[in-house]
Amino acid sequence: MKQAQPMAHSRTVQTRLVLPPDTNHLQTIFGGKVLAYIDEIGALAAMKHCNSVVVSASMDSVDFLSSSKAGEALELEAFVTSTGRTSMEVFVRVHSHNLLTGNKRLTTESFLTMVAVDSAGNPIEVPGVIPATEEEHRLYDTAPARKEHRRQRKNMK
Repeated sequence: MKQAQPMAHSRTVQTRLVLPPDTNHLQTIFGGKVLAYIDEIGALAAMKHCNSVVVSASMDSVDFLSSSKAGEALELEAFVTSTGRTSMEVFVRVHSHNLLTGNKRLTTESFLTMVAVDSAGNPIEVPGVIPATEEEHRLYDTAPARKEHRRQRKNMK
């Protein structure tokens, strides 16, 4: 197995301005646009962790807790929380931030599974992950239950 990396090594942060073309008739961002941002930052965090190309394998359910309006900023944060032999679980948190008022609220949280692949698209081994903070330990310790839930969800098809 490759040398384990601290979770902080994969931490990736992005800020996106919500523009009018990104919004629906209520001037709130399209959910699909947020999902694309989540997939992108999840892939970036996973690539930082394993120094390889990755592909998306799954996205856990995404609940939109609040909306973001045109003119607000979306702040996305992602990091690898658990690894398998070739896969990585990535946690993504999205906040909506009104830059004029300073009001910031949680928009959504999600877990993605990314798989590292070689140039032929074959899965390759990834390094383990080492939690350091209280939040990282909590996410790391609860990862096996999420993995089992994904496995059960897959078997329902």
